[in-house]
Amino acid sequence: MSLAARQQAFMAAILDDDAALPEGWGARHAAALEVYRNNYRSSLVEALAATFERTQRWVGEESFRRAAAHHVILHPPGSWTIDDVGHGFDATLAELFANDPEVAELAALEWAMHRAFVAGDAASLAMADFAEATAGFSEEEWGGLGFAFTPGAALLSVTHDVGTLWNALKEGEFTAPEIGLATPHALLVWREELRPAFRLMDEADGAALSLALGGGNFGDICAALVERLGPDEGVARAGALLGQWLQDGLIAGLSR
Repeated sequence: MSLAARQQAFMAAILDDDAALPEGWGARHAAALEVYRNNYRSSLVEALAATFERTQRWVGEESFRRAAAHHVILHPPGSWTIDDVGHGFDATLAELFANDPEVAELAALEWAMHRAFVAGDAASLAMADFAEATAGFSEEEWGGLGFAFTPGAALLSVTHDVGTLWNALKEGEFTAPEIGLATPHALLVWREELRPAFRLMDEADGAALSLALGGGNFGDICAALVERLGPDEGVARAGALLGQWLQDGLIAGLSR
């Protein structure tokens, strides 16, 4: 067996308890392999704890580490970078904490903030540059205006105000806020320069942004909001949202 094949078999055995041992291995090697497995999984659990600090604080260290161990055993990472170890962890928490849905939503927020932080750099379109680019636009040109968003921008669907919970979960004692929402909301996560940020928004605003993130143009956004809110309020809301996206630095470029 070649060295590369042995390395692949060794890694497969670390990731999967049921995988066959590398060729020529016996009981002594199997015992040593358990040490590698424990060290490897412990490192992954520590990486999850570092990424999901607030989630761990919310559920408690013991419960979190049990959930993290469960996740890394059933879903070993397949990426070259440890930055991706938290992929899908919120789905695991949704299963394990089915009666406490805010746990998975809080983890989804922390993961989105992490992804925004490590996303590639892109300059935001300044308000003045936008005004210059769209000066003299016809109604048809406005309708066909498309947007390129900065890397790492993400939109979550939540039933709890996990942003308020995230802010409350600081070191030391805290009073748990009332975080249940009467209706589902959208939670926008993006990066402001070097700092991840988030903002809660209602379903209408969230649906409009989701449409834009999916490639919808300004005409599509206006039409969707008019259908929801009526002609006057819908058009006004579309303009206000566009101004907010520019102010937040979400838009990196325009297309027609």
